[in-house]
Amino acid sequence: MANAAGNLDVKDAWRRFKSQHDEGAREALVLRYAYLVNITAGRVVSNLPPNLDREDLVSAGIVGLIKAVDQFDPERGVKFETYAIALIRGAILEMLREEDWVPRSIRDRSKVLERAYVKLETELGRPATEKEVAKELGVDLDQLYSMLSETARTAVMSLDELLLGGEGSETGVTVSETVADKGTNTWQQVELSERTRLLADSVERLPPREKKVIALYYHEGLTFREIGRVLEISESRAYQLHTQAIVRMRGYLGQNIAFFRAGEPTGGKS
Repeated sequence: MANAAGNLDVKDAWRRFKSQHDEGAREALVLRYAYLVNITAGRVVSNLPPNLDREDLVSAGIVGLIKAVDQFDPERGVKFETYAIALIRGAILEMLREEDWVPRSIRDRSKVLERAYVKLETELGRPATEKEVAKELGVDLDQLYSMLSETARTAVMSLDELLLGGEGSETGVTVSETVADKGTNTWQQVELSERTRLLADSVERLPPREKKVIALYYHEGLTFREIGRVLEISESRAYQLHTQAIVRMRGYLGQNIAFFRAGEPTGGKS
């Protein structure tokens, strides 16, 4: 079966599945792109907590891959890998949120960090430095780095989670809903456009090095080890900078949370 997937005529398989509902072609496509699940699972969570197994992530990711194959429209000119990775990552994040595997103490610490970054930026009119954040929290730099490393366990706080919805939200937007659809109405398009703009604006507000980490991780697809080599820092430091960037962005986007909730018109009830 693996050889069949490796020698697969992808274009023909899509044609057979979409026009003839060929289940064999569907299975072949899932096998052909199964490698995306392992890659995405490894990037979403670097260090798994004891109560979770990598197979849990892979199982959730496969569900996302199958959904991607079923929903993908080859005629739209979108690269399947890009579309599939978004749905795979979304399925994994959804599973992790349902498991609620992050201890309450770490979630609380994340909130403390987020409030400190927002408070200082409001007061200073610019992103706060690490020394300034450490002083605000009453800790030294090593303690701040330790807090960031622990908070990075919520590193499932990726850009996708910001689109999927905040912690504890039961009405988060799924990644698949952010991909344009022929049947999408004008209001949904406007809301999607606004979410995209807000997300882009939050990235632009980041300090240069954190912005670089976000670009290398999400746009270039580099691992934290590779980012470390590019920036000439350690892998753990790259991980900390990513976490710091996401903490800032959550603070920025918290002021516009209505745009990150599904089923709630932005002009609705307050």
